[in-house]
Amino acid sequence: MTRLLDPAALRGAAPALFLLLLVVAIAIAAPSFGSPDTLLVILADTTTLFTLAAGVTFVILLGSIDLSIPSVCSLSTVIVALLLPRIGVGAFAVALAAGAIAGLVSGFVHVRLRVPSFIATLATGGVVGGVALYISDARNIAIAADTRDLLDWITASTAGVPNIIGIGMVALAIGVYLQRYSRFGRYSLAIGAGEPAAWAAGIRVNRHKILAFVLSGAFAALAGILLSARLASGSPTVANQLLLPAISAVLVGGTAITGGIGGIGRTLVGALTVSVVRIGMTFLGVNIFAQQMVFGAVLILAVAITLDRGKILIAK
Repeated sequence: MTRLLDPAALRGAAPALFLLLLVVAIAIAAPSFGSPDTLLVILADTTTLFTLAAGVTFVILLGSIDLSIPSVCSLSTVIVALLLPRIGVGAFAVALAAGAIAGLVSGFVHVRLRVPSFIATLATGGVVGGVALYISDARNIAIAADTRDLLDWITASTAGVPNIIGIGMVALAIGVYLQRYSRFGRYSLAIGAGEPAAWAAGIRVNRHKILAFVLSGAFAALAGILLSARLASGSPTVANQLLLPAISAVLVGGTAITGGIGGIGRTLVGALTVSVVRIGMTFLGVNIFAQQMVFGAVLILAVAITLDRGKILIAK
């Protein structure tokens, strides 16, 4: 009982409790929101956002940030749209490789050139966005109908459950394994909690930082693959509006922006919270102009509840 009332335990459970209360409240106000079909739609819609947010979680756990993820995601959609008719499923591998390379560049600039991650990834994102605009001729590229069957592993359903949800679960399993059960995950938390101590303990900090950016880029590319399948097209700007929701999902889930606290499981809760707020407001008939205000207020409340202020001496 004492454990349950422990402030740290309560803070850790707060995001999940907040999500549960949010779902119940909206379902009471709009009963159709709680139907199995609606919940499946929410899970399917959340998968792309979660995949994007899961990758950047690895970086935020280090106390860094990756602002290039929307550009990488958009580039991935363009690569799939351009190459799917030419090389088939090989387009997915090329997109994932492009994302990993973009992450590698961000990590190298940040670690080797000692450029703050904010600037390094902002610059890399600009370069990646330029590449996406160049190879697409700054236009949307529709995926031809005769090649869309190659996207069935994403867009189809199995036993009434959209396949994209299963893909999200696989991404979750990979992320949880890397973060909780691998040396990389344990060292990432240690670096985020105190980088000087990690150096003193003999951890190869630079290598782990670069790997985190590579994972962030690869997950962003996977999110782009999912997005291109759902839209049946690629666009060099399609993911431009996903940066704030992705970062919000990480923070709302309870991962500290200063690093050292959090994980992929919490990011899933945060991504679901973001989706429930967005879709729930539509069910409640909230004016589209008021939705941004409500969304911002909910994010502030969720972060205020879950933030561990003991790790922050001064708020800047």
